[in-house]
Amino acid sequence: MRAAVAFAGADVSAMTWFSLRLRLEPPQEHQHSDLGHSLALYFLAFGALLLVAVLLDDMAARVRVPGILMVLILGLLVDNHLTVASDAADALPPLLSLVHADQITQAALVLVLFFGGLTTNWAEMRSVIPSALRLASFGALFTALLITLAMLGFGLAEGSAGWVVLFPQALFVGAMLSSTDASATFALLRPLAGRLPKPVLDLIETESGFNDPVAVVLAGVAMALAGGEGVAPAALVTVVLRQFLLGILLGFLGGSLTTQVLGSRRSLNTNSMLPVVSLALLMVLAGGTTLMGGSALLAAYVAGLVLGNGSSTDQLVLAEAHSSFAKMAELLLFLCMGLVVSPEDVVRAAGGAFLLFLLMQVVRWLIVHFLLLRSSFSLGQRTFVCWAGLRGAVPIALAIQVWASSSVSWGKTMPPLALAVVLFGLLFQGFALVPIANRLGLASPLKAPLSAP
Repeated sequence: MRAAVAFAGADVSAMTWFSLRLRLEPPQEHQHSDLGHSLALYFLAFGALLLVAVLLDDMAARVRVPGILMVLILGLLVDNHLTVASDAADALPPLLSLVHADQITQAALVLVLFFGGLTTNWAEMRSVIPSALRLASFGALFTALLITLAMLGFGLAEGSAGWVVLFPQALFVGAMLSSTDASATFALLRPLAGRLPKPVLDLIETESGFNDPVAVVLAGVAMALAGGEGVAPAALVTVVLRQFLLGILLGFLGGSLTTQVLGSRRSLNTNSMLPVVSLALLMVLAGGTTLMGGSALLAAYVAGLVLGNGSSTDQLVLAEAHSSFAKMAELLLFLCMGLVVSPEDVVRAAGGAFLLFLLMQVVRWLIVHFLLLRSSFSLGQRTFVCWAGLRGAVPIALAIQVWASSSVSWGKTMPPLALAVVLFGLLFQGFALVPIANRLGLASPLKAPLSAP
């Protein structure tokens, strides 16, 4: 029948042929049209959400509110289960599935960490690097350990399970909350721009960049313990070392190779080509490192560190381009978290999250004062650094990752917990940063405007 129509339609106009084709084709072939409508809906929905997120972030800067907070609230308020048909059988799947949310957040985290390494200037931050390394390595490890012990103690006191079952979950919570987010801190410190001691700000920024890979690897260990029954200690140590060493090695080699290529080919070191080449490097590096068993996030940070401190690239163009990539990645990451997490789950997790938030403040206070005791930072500066340990993108990405892992039974409880802790930090800890800086005498007085002669 279809062949007869094709031959008989030789003298028929294109519009007539199209209408005949729609009538004669089986109903199941209309799925292409349905897929087109679904794709159009996704473009419309995510384009609109991203646009609103950008506007909210800009408005947040004007009213001195962290953009993270407003974007997270936007994601929570949007219903992820949209229905565009009256028949329930024709209802669309969720706007954002958990698997897609995990993929988006992992890609976003690669962009964020690469930008973090790219903007870390060794020459300018050389004086604070020893202190930042202590906070990022020993500080992150001690934070994860103390939170793990506290969570394990609470779980054993309840008697819900044995320590073998509780330990991976407690370790994951400790790892998830061991990283800090400098961008959230700096967003809240805009009213004091140019008035705080530069070494303190450099310390906060450098610590935040260095402790993210530590948190990621520790979380991977917890997931391996939870997903594999009877994991041999030797195998676990091998996996951790492989992730660390391969991440560092491949990140260094990738960054060095790109620096050499850009230095020898000046045609690539232009405003239009430099962002493309560096982004291509990042994609190849992240994918290759993951396939080889290394940490793609650590490789991205090290590659950004090498590329950002090279002398053969235009650092201003590179930082400007990737600041846009990193900003879009952060907005998408927080939107994904808000979309896949139910507000009711966040409310239910609020009680435990608040206790965990208080525990984090005590742990942060002890660790910062202990590790910076013999440093050049004063007591007031160390106290301010204690308050500046806000949580942000990394806990959210790790929480979504463990939820998407089918081998971890308690993964579903992590995103509401992480989101509640981040929100508590922004509301209670974040808004106190400016008053505390003024109270400690760290903010220099405002310069009086010059009077006209």
